[in-house]
Order: sequence, then C-alpha cells, then structure tokens
Amino acid sequence: MAVQKVIAVTGATGTQGGGLAAAILDDPRGGFAVRALTRNPDSEKARALAARGAEVVHADMDDEASLAAAFAGAHGAFCVTNFWEHFSAERELQQARNLAQAGARAGLAHVIWSTLEDTREQIPLSDTRLPTLQGKYKVPHFDAKGEADRFFRELNVPTTFLRIAFYWDNFIHFGAGPRRGEDGILSLVLPLSDMKLPGIAAADIGRVAYGVFKEGTSQAGRTFGIAGDQVTGAEMAAAMGRALGEEVRWADIAPDAYRALGFPGADDMGNMFQHHQLFRDYMLEARSVEEARRFYPQVLSFEQWLERNGGRIPV
Repeated sequence: MAVQKVIAVTGATGTQGGGLAAAILDDPRGGFAVRALTRNPDSEKARALAARGAEVVHADMDDEASLAAAFAGAHGAFCVTNFWEHFSAERELQQARNLAQAGARAGLAHVIWSTLEDTREQIPLSDTRLPTLQGKYKVPHFDAKGEADRFFRELNVPTTFLRIAFYWDNFIHFGAGPRRGEDGILSLVLPLSDMKLPGIAAADIGRVAYGVFKEGTSQAGRTFGIAGDQVTGAEMAAAMGRALGEEVRWADIAPDAYRALGFPGADDMGNMFQHHQLFRDYMLEARSVEEARRFYPQVLSFEQWLERNGGRIPV
C-alpha cells in the first residue's frame, strides 16, 4: 500500500477543519491521512475523530513550538484561525505568524491558508465611511487574516490562499438568524440593502480544501475565493420561510443600526456588511461558486443547506 500523505488540520474539531478531516476520512483510498490538531485531545469531538482513524495531537496556535512539533513529518497543513473565540485581531495576527513559521520549520510541501481580504487596501484608515476598530482595522476579522498572508509569502511556504465567504452556519450559531417580533412573525434582519451575499456551508470549505490538496502542489501560490451560493436578503428570507414552514420577512437595516445592536462583534460585522455593500461587484466576483464546484462538485446551495439544517435554526 502506498504511504499516505499526512495533512495536519488546525481547527479539526471545528467547522472548516472538521469538514476537511471528514472529507479525508470519508475517502480512505484517497491517499491522505488526517493529523487533527487540538488544544484538548480528550474532548468528545477529538475522541470521535480518533475513533474514525485520525491521528489526534495536542497543539496550541498561541504556541509556535507546539505547532512545529505537530507539523513535523506532514505533507501539508490546513491553517485556520478563529477570531470569534477572542475578538482580537492582534492575537489572530500572531497566531497566523506562528502557523506560517511552524510550516516553514517543518518544510511543508503544501499549506492551505483560510483567509480573507485586508479591507484597508480598499478603505484606508483615513476613510471615514467605516469606523476604525481596535485602533487600526476596518473589518478586524478580515484585515488580520489578509495582513497575515504576507507571513506565508515571506517565509516561502508553498501556500494556497483560500478566501472564504459568509457561513450559512451563522444563522444557527452566531445569532444571525430570524427573530420573532411582537406580532409573532419572523424577520431576517441584516444590513444587505439589495445586494447578493456570497455564502457557503462552513464544512464545505474544508471539503473544497480537500479537493485542492488532491489537485496537488500546483495550486500553491494561488489566491482565490469560493462560495456555495450568492443570494439577496429577500431570497434568503423566502427560502427560510419554506424551510421553516412559516413566513419569514426580509427587513433591511442600516449598518450604523446594526453596529449599535451591541452584541459581541456587532461593530465588526456591521463594518463587514457595509464593506460588502460598497464593493458588492468585487465581493461577488472574488467568491466563485464555479471555483468551489471545481474542487468539490457537491458544494451546497443555500436552499440545499436549508434542507439539511433548517431545523437547527433557533426561532
């Protein structure tokens, strides 16, 4: 039997990394093996991965040495950071630096970095259309990832820069789903105006990444974005209504009002949606459904995602 290429997967117990780990484990003859990196190898999700045949190892993205040890001997790595765990762009930036440096030390043949644009290249800090956040960012969870791209490039780590889209899963876990008004009717409230929002099932990001790894190191050096669908707020509300079996109204909201909602990350998300509005044509062109399907033909549309997950949306 040919030796399997080991892919070290950060975030393996999360959504993106979990999608990649599942894709590799679902394809035992695909030529790849999973090394699942986690801070807690004894967690339920980590034990479930181990039971399926993954190698589970301890690693902490705040600790470069632990990452380098976890990457040692691997063919490649999937690198993803989670801004929403701590809401600190500076910490996310350092974690990305640690990942790049560990990848360079390990001599990885292929890294996929789950990233986003640095919006400051389009809206500099002097541009008052978006409030400046955390001292030097416009959309912190975008900007830190985009700025971190240079770490992989400067260290000559063979990297595919995979730009992702809005998670449909945010309607389940992030509180972005429809809310019931005093009249008992559900309303989907997002600052989208009339634009289409590129989005994707979070697990499909990992499944696309698996397709990229299978394509080989020829994909290193590329930067491209993916989406499972591109839909307006009205289209999302109508689809949710069909999935939930009751009316869901679409209600636009101004970015300023969204930022003022006060939930953790509301200012960041409000800036993100406003950036999407300002650069709607770019955002749609930069996140291709066709590119996603090239690497994973079964990528879910929004309707398909709702068929599988609509019942999980809290209402």
